[in-house]
Amino acid sequence: MSVSIQMKLNEKLFLRDPQDTRLGKQIIEFGILLIDEIGFEGFTFKKLAERIGSTEASVYRYFENKHLFLVYLVSWYWEWMRYRIDIRLTNVQDPREKLKIAIQTLVDSTQASSSVSFVNSETLHRIVISEATKAYHVKNVDEENREGYYLSYKGLSHKLASIVKEIDPRFPYPNSLASNLLEMASHHLYFSRHLPSLTELKGEGDEEAQLVELLRFFSFGLLDRP
Repeated sequence: MSVSIQMKLNEKLFLRDPQDTRLGKQIIEFGILLIDEIGFEGFTFKKLAERIGSTEASVYRYFENKHLFLVYLVSWYWEWMRYRIDIRLTNVQDPREKLKIAIQTLVDSTQASSSVSFVNSETLHRIVISEATKAYHVKNVDEENREGYYLSYKGLSHKLASIVKEIDPRFPYPNSLASNLLEMASHHLYFSRHLPSLTELKGEGDEEAQLVELLRFFSFGLLDRP
């Protein structure tokens, strides 16, 4: 069943919010499927327009270029993750349990269905694993950062950092730990599937359970240091 959840994203990422129209929702839905299918390098607005039976010009009415489209998609995903963490932490008081739940939420793509009809969040999760770094590993990253393009990513990282501070207010590196958890949540799944010598995760059907264990070992190993 779909629900009317709408993520609030930086308005500078789009010319018209695709969440507001039927065509815009098709652009999101089929854009996710197409990038997952052919990769971001091969993705073009022309191919997307052909997939949805529209015109290339109609896609450009929503997004200035495909880079901003990718930033929009991964920002949508990070906002969705923060929303899910907030929901799951309702009435949870123990900060250590909060961090365990937050880590589980970041990883469990099999239960990540957004129930938003035009977003297959499991597919979007695969895009985040394989393509998300291309959203901010760009030459003009400083300019884009000043424009607030990465607020959703930073907001989720700050959410994790706030939980770390609850566990240990004296911990010297809460932001570093939080951002490393986010990066590891994507990179080690990517490594296990493509560069397996860079991780202990094994592609044996339970990668995500292994990843949860890895992230908890990493985070609590630091937090529980002598």
